[in-house]
Amino acid sequence: MGWVRTLRVQSSVTFIEVNDGSCLSNMQCVMDLEAEGYDQVETGLVTTGASIWVQGTVVKSQGSKQKVELKVIKIVAVGKSDPSYPIQKKRVSREFLRTKAHLRPRTNTFGAVARVRNALAYATHKFFQENGFVWVSSPIITASDCEGAGEQFCVTTLIPGSQEAANSPVDGIPKTKDGLIDWSQDFFGKPAFLTVSGQLNAETYATALSDVYTFGPTFRAENSNTSRHLAEFWMIEPELAFADLNDDMACATAYLQYVVRHVLENCKEDMEFFNTWIEKGIIDRLSDVAEKDFVQLTYTDAIELLLKAKKKFEFPLEWGCDLQSEHERYITEEVFGGCPVIIRDYPKDIKAFYMRQNDDGKTVAAMDLLVPRVGELTGGSQREERLEYLEDRLDELKLNKQSFWWYLDLRRYGSVPHAGFGLGFERLVQFATGIENIRDAIPFPRVPGSAEF
Repeated sequence: MGWVRTLRVQSSVTFIEVNDGSCLSNMQCVMDLEAEGYDQVETGLVTTGASIWVQGTVVKSQGSKQKVELKVIKIVAVGKSDPSYPIQKKRVSREFLRTKAHLRPRTNTFGAVARVRNALAYATHKFFQENGFVWVSSPIITASDCEGAGEQFCVTTLIPGSQEAANSPVDGIPKTKDGLIDWSQDFFGKPAFLTVSGQLNAETYATALSDVYTFGPTFRAENSNTSRHLAEFWMIEPELAFADLNDDMACATAYLQYVVRHVLENCKEDMEFFNTWIEKGIIDRLSDVAEKDFVQLTYTDAIELLLKAKKKFEFPLEWGCDLQSEHERYITEEVFGGCPVIIRDYPKDIKAFYMRQNDDGKTVAAMDLLVPRVGELTGGSQREERLEYLEDRLDELKLNKQSFWWYLDLRRYGSVPHAGFGLGFERLVQFATGIENIRDAIPFPRVPGSAEF
């Protein structure tokens, strides 16, 4: 059972390529005029895109493209396909296929991406479960902004939510005496948002269960229409109790090498496809990641390397600035020849409030894991476990301490050194498949101006 990829009718024999999505290769079905149901081919019920049920005998193929083929005894058309089916044998662009997100999984590229994505998700759970981590479901609706960037989607019932009301004028939103929105009348009694990270919630369970991880959807209302940004994406976020930055880096390294090895061992046919059609040399690149030691250097050393580089960067550099993708890729691809690099000890002014301050007072115990082609794959840190330091940092950034009362409580009641990292799952899919645009690494991309499917 599967879907017709191609159909070739000759005078005495018909060749049908069928794929059920379980692997990259099609099953070639060879049918002569005597096969039961052949009239469905003659009447046009069996066409490209149609779903069919085929019964027959697997025999050695007479052709050179496949080892075996199915000699058809009976064929049944399950669901016919309109002649306007947009994905024919000719090659079409991935930009075009994004407009057909409901049909693009039937192509070789997106079928292979989906299977590798599935393998990476399976390996993610397997790695953490085998290493004693507990999976925690972090909330999708939250009242806090983990990253402090303010780029969140608001969740409210003050605006009618039905399809009919979506096209109607909005009246009657409750206001305070000052003319501001009266959030006390909203569903949660305060502003609520779609989460940008499960990290802060994971920390609450790490301080009770020791090692935990979250793996779920996150959202960011960043109006960036680029090949690197999504409004909805998945994050893997482990938190390790009784751990420091070195433990964090070791965990990130072990995780990445584990999932890469899993894909190389279990998705060989799909990886050969990517190696041939998407990125030549990707198998060798991933094999190096799985086997080689990762390079480690400080942010200060990285800046010195970049300032000495005989290359003109689009974004200027100085100590204290955030590294851009071009800088990260230069370090991994050109300075260290494709080896993953971990940069640590970043300036505190460019990092989040929860990262542990180093003794120099200028940097924090943060790390980014950089890989070729993608740049930053993982960002993490040792968390600030000292209550007074965390309170001072919130005051310094003018963040409302009352909003983080529960987070401060974790430092008040049995605080421990702990660390964690976040990894954007779609970037990992990009890294493992060679797919350039992040919109092709997720089944249904959500980007500015697009929520079609």
